[in-house]
Amino acid sequence: MDIFDNRSASPMLIAEMQEPFDSPDYIYELKLDGERCLAYLDKDGITLQNKRKLLLNPRFPELSSINKSVKTRCILDGEITVLVDGKPDFSQVQRRALMSNKFKIQLLADKYPASFTAFDILYYKDGPVIDMPLMERKALLQKVIKSENDRLAISRYIEEQGKTLYDAAAKQDLEGVVAKRKDSLYSMGVRTKDWIKFKRLLDDDFVVLGYIQKGNGVVSVILGQYRDGELIYKGHATTGMSNVDFKIISNIERTQPPFIPPKGHDKAIWIKPYLVCIVSWMPRKNGALNQPIYKGLRDDKDPIDCKEKTPGLNSSWN
Repeated sequence: MDIFDNRSASPMLIAEMQEPFDSPDYIYELKLDGERCLAYLDKDGITLQNKRKLLLNPRFPELSSINKSVKTRCILDGEITVLVDGKPDFSQVQRRALMSNKFKIQLLADKYPASFTAFDILYYKDGPVIDMPLMERKALLQKVIKSENDRLAISRYIEEQGKTLYDAAAKQDLEGVVAKRKDSLYSMGVRTKDWIKFKRLLDDDFVVLGYIQKGNGVVSVILGQYRDGELIYKGHATTGMSNVDFKIISNIERTQPPFIPPKGHDKAIWIKPYLVCIVSWMPRKNGALNQPIYKGLRDDKDPIDCKEKTPGLNSSWN
């Protein structure tokens, strides 16, 4: 089975967050705040797929010609980002990913054009290159891209100095850094410790269970995760909700709560568990969640895959 012809490749996953470290065995790249994407490129066109292999081409029409910037057939791993005021804006990417109206998508593409930043290559000319060490793949990535432009770029990296890059990212209010072993092979669909993230903010995926309207346009989203196949309450997040996302959430069919609601949820509106969102928070030494921020809905993950990682953190959500 040819992974290019069958569009069957899966991105390598990043291990859970660790403290920043320096090592001569690693390279370090900025972690971009966008949507992970595999780009299948050849002279005949382009296919963009997210982690669930959903087609992204209709949502990002401005990327339809990036295949002209590569020398040969290839599969590139990278991130789709949208810059606002010079920084990646995740909400703009997710806003587009949830749209279907071609006219509205084109308006956003003109106002906030997306870019694809490639950081790895899985396939070159006639076959996979996933068994090549990372640094050889990096050299091949440089070779396959003829020229960079506003729509297609190559991710930069530094060697050894992970702490320095992390500090620089933090000062610029960027998401964080990914550390990658120089000799790592590309393990499709697998989460290994060969790739490790350092992030300023912790984040996780949650099932949207409902919402509470608090007045003055403020909405608090009720969040849950699965534990042993059952939905459990994980708190709620208020900061960061957009009108676009609230419209989507409020249009979902209403239902009864999947558990006995905690105190203070008398006026909550409960919905079917169809949506997944990302929430980030500042870490605390005791592991509690601090200042949770709703970042947006995502369509590349099934609700059933939102599983509880850290029990007992509900009390700090507000």
